[in-house]
Amino acid sequence: MNIEVWSDIGCPWCYLGKHRLEAVLPPDATVTFRAYQLAPLPATAPPPPMFAYATELAAADGLTLDFNRVVLADTFDAHRLVAWAATQDLQLMMIDTLQRAHFAEGVDLGSHAELARLAGTIGLDEQAALAYLASPAGTDAVNADLAEARQLGITSVPAFVIDRKYMVQGAQEKAVLLTALEEIARRESVEAPR
Repeated sequence: MNIEVWSDIGCPWCYLGKHRLEAVLPPDATVTFRAYQLAPLPATAPPPPMFAYATELAAADGLTLDFNRVVLADTFDAHRLVAWAATQDLQLMMIDTLQRAHFAEGVDLGSHAELARLAGTIGLDEQAALAYLASPAGTDAVNADLAEARQLGITSVPAFVIDRKYMVQGAQEKAVLLTALEEIARRESVEAPR
């Protein structure tokens, strides 16, 4: 099973959705994260009632969302850094680190220095990360993901695209995600040539 996840690093629902997917992931699944930007430039904060609801749901899943510390930033360069980390088999670890830094630690994901520092915390070369971010490297990869999201009709995230045939959208409950993945696996086994 091939799962592609379109998500934005600065989206609390994507943070929760990634955590929930990892909890129910079939052992034979491969997961690739794709870039998506809800707001290409720093946007205004969501309304306070959404803060409380998202914080409560995340806490139930063991995640910290501290909206008082969140720094609104354009996530494009953070997505570029994730693309670079993916070339070194550290995509998931980089995303985890960026999301935790953004939502729990108040790190500015628009800062190249902070992004490079975070890359260093997962074993990537901090100076190489800084040089990468200072260049246009990774821009084409991020733009390709954004274009592909438009082609697939993705307008909200997280969006889980399974085997390029099925899509599950939103930070679904673990039981809902598990049921969907099991149903897709069942359908694929029935359709598989014998």
